[in-house]
Amino acid sequence: MASQKRVGVVLSGCGFLDGAEIHEATCTLLSLDRRGAALVAAAPDVEQLHVVDHVKGAPAEGQRRRVLTEAARIVRGKIADLARVSAADLDALIFPGGFGAAKNLCTFATEGRSMKVLPEVERLVREMRAAGKPMGFICIAPVIAARLFGSDKVKVTIGDDRETAAAIESWGAQHHDCRVEEIAVDERLEIVSTPAYMLGPWIAAVATGIDKLVSAVLEMA
Repeated sequence: MASQKRVGVVLSGCGFLDGAEIHEATCTLLSLDRRGAALVAAAPDVEQLHVVDHVKGAPAEGQRRRVLTEAARIVRGKIADLARVSAADLDALIFPGGFGAAKNLCTFATEGRSMKVLPEVERLVREMRAAGKPMGFICIAPVIAARLFGSDKVKVTIGDDRETAAAIESWGAQHHDCRVEEIAVDERLEIVSTPAYMLGPWIAAVATGIDKLVSAVLEMA
């Protein structure tokens, strides 16, 4: 019997405008659980860029929240500080999207092509690559892989948004246009991506793409 795969899921908060996209995170967790993977949820213990009122769609003035505390909501409190997770603990790693991935895990939302990746995120991603372990990036999260592995000409997708694709290609990465139900697979670097809510329009189509991503990542693990 094959050993249970340990899969890290890095969350960036809770709520698509300032944290992890909850549908994407839940679909990822469900797909992994249905395939018998051991889930290792993690998030950085840092302050969010800002807090957004999801009814008004605007920043909630005066509020402050931490990424780890908010992400714990999605996984019923079963979450680790990202600083305490290493590639040795995992067989694979997946990043759901949401604006939190572009605001809290990196600075793409505020700095665009000059973006920086959060040091703890960069450390773990580079550890996984050095260990030859597969990773999945969902929605806007592929910008992290593109930024870190652009010099390796990593192949990723964020759907078909031309501005974001141009940023990805400016780092040397290859962007592959995909529909929401599709995935882009870089077999050489063992990196899988899917557009999810970069295209939408709603949960069923997004779930199809994420399920394919999870399947592909586990096959590589």
